[in-house]
Amino acid sequence: MPATKAAYKCILLKLSGEALMGDRGYGIDPKVVFSIAQEVREVHALGVETALVVGGGNIFRGVAASTAGMDRSSADYMGMLATVINALALQDAFEKTGIPTRVLSAIEMREVAEPFIRRRALRHLEKGRIVIFAGGTGNPYFTTDSAAALRALEIKADVILKATKVDGVYTGDPVKDPNAKLLSSVSFQQVLEQNLQVMDTSAIALCKDNNLPIRVFNLRVQGNIVKVVRGENVGTSISTNI
Repeated sequence: MPATKAAYKCILLKLSGEALMGDRGYGIDPKVVFSIAQEVREVHALGVETALVVGGGNIFRGVAASTAGMDRSSADYMGMLATVINALALQDAFEKTGIPTRVLSAIEMREVAEPFIRRRALRHLEKGRIVIFAGGTGNPYFTTDSAAALRALEIKADVILKATKVDGVYTGDPVKDPNAKLLSSVSFQQVLEQNLQVMDTSAIALCKDNNLPIRVFNLRVQGNIVKVVRGENVGTSISTNI
């Protein structure tokens, strides 16, 4: 029998910007965003305090632009603005499914989002609102993976749910290596030592130092978000001890 109760009190869901574009090569697919919103609504119905961090790679990727010659800081700020666009798209979809949602941005833009204030975020979560953290950390040279780890610690989340396009963490790149094996669990130390492509090293180190577990799973499988929140054995668990 599948679990009917949540395994966590508070979660942070990390979405890549690419997750919002579906099969498109660029931008946002409203159908995909609405599908994510419907799953998050099920999580919300379980009484779980839910926060999200979303990337901006479907619109603009700062690292790629800096590699092509753009100033890295300028490129990263542009990437942060892309995350705000994605956050607003998610907010619209969530509220259309009946979930009160607030976007809190690390870069102030009061006409479209609230400024990030930790106590305000906690209050929104206590009131049963979904909170979307936009604008990364507000600083260049930090990825949205690092922002996810930072925000998760600030709101005292029980876990980071890292949604990807593969089933979890593999021994190699499953796209390039057909012999790569899916790992059910792995330690932070193994991720760092073996350079497993889960999140950037700064984010992994931050989670390791603060004993914040990560669950990596496939977003493209319908119902996986709810299954993970219910504690079902989906994807790969990353923790201090395995």
